[in-house]
Amino acid sequence: MIKVENLTKRFGETVAVNDVSFEVSRGDILGFLGPNGAGKTTTMKIITCYMEPDRGDVKIGELDIKNRSLEIRRMIGYLPENTPLYMDMGVVDYLLFISELRNIPKGKRIKRVREMVDVCKLGREIKKNIGELSKGYRQRVGLAQALIHDPEILVLDEPTSGLDPNQIMEIRDLIKNIGQEKTIIISTHILPEVTATCNRAIIIHNGKLVADGATEELIERSRGRSIFYTQLKGHREEIENKLQELISVENLKLVEETDGSFRYEILAPKAKNPSEDIFRLAVKNDWVLTELSQERASLEDVFHELTK
Repeated sequence: MIKVENLTKRFGETVAVNDVSFEVSRGDILGFLGPNGAGKTTTMKIITCYMEPDRGDVKIGELDIKNRSLEIRRMIGYLPENTPLYMDMGVVDYLLFISELRNIPKGKRIKRVREMVDVCKLGREIKKNIGELSKGYRQRVGLAQALIHDPEILVLDEPTSGLDPNQIMEIRDLIKNIGQEKTIIISTHILPEVTATCNRAIIIHNGKLVADGATEELIERSRGRSIFYTQLKGHREEIENKLQELISVENLKLVEETDGSFRYEILAPKAKNPSEDIFRLAVKNDWVLTELSQERASLEDVFHELTK
């Protein structure tokens, strides 16, 4: 659906995007991540034909941005970080205005506005001017303007920036619903949103692509050794000796002792999981096993590791 090839963009001596290549398939919800100044917004502006690259190309299907930019713009809905809204316009008047700009036939505009009011849950606020709306509802209006021409692709730059937790959840659910039918690229600094919303993530740092894959794959790939926790009740010396004999245990550390029960942090070699070995030992030696868990890495850990 979207193919980015060797994309490069300079601003004077600064290389904002440096030979970036990736593809986005139809139906993907892609999280586009990176620190401030990494090149995310520049890449998104090039994809949406707001800016030309110095080198490289972007293709939407069979269309390339250099020769078919007007056709590509018709296929894309774009919500920039600072939503371009007219604060003195009513919600309905604004969406009708956008539908006219998007060349929606006159006889279909009112129907399309009603659909957007329903999809973006704007019904309670349609009699207000945009300037009277909360930031959460303004973001909904911004999404409505990006969707009103029924684009195949949505590009959303920081769609939940500045929203409170309830508003973030509402926008997240809205994006997930829309993502059932659209290809979506989301730029955000709120990494749990990517884990909750996106099926894939790209991380860009200093203009270069440093990671690309399903969020769970990136988390697993970033980890060398794994950390597990177990709590056992029995004879301490016997427990520690037998645990240390396991090939799936690289290092053992006592982290808590309560009433004859011992909680250990276990460092396991890469691709090793000691859970089954520990369970068998507990059964064989008649230990009481009250905990056996793995410490979960997060996308924040991956992000920090790749961009620190």
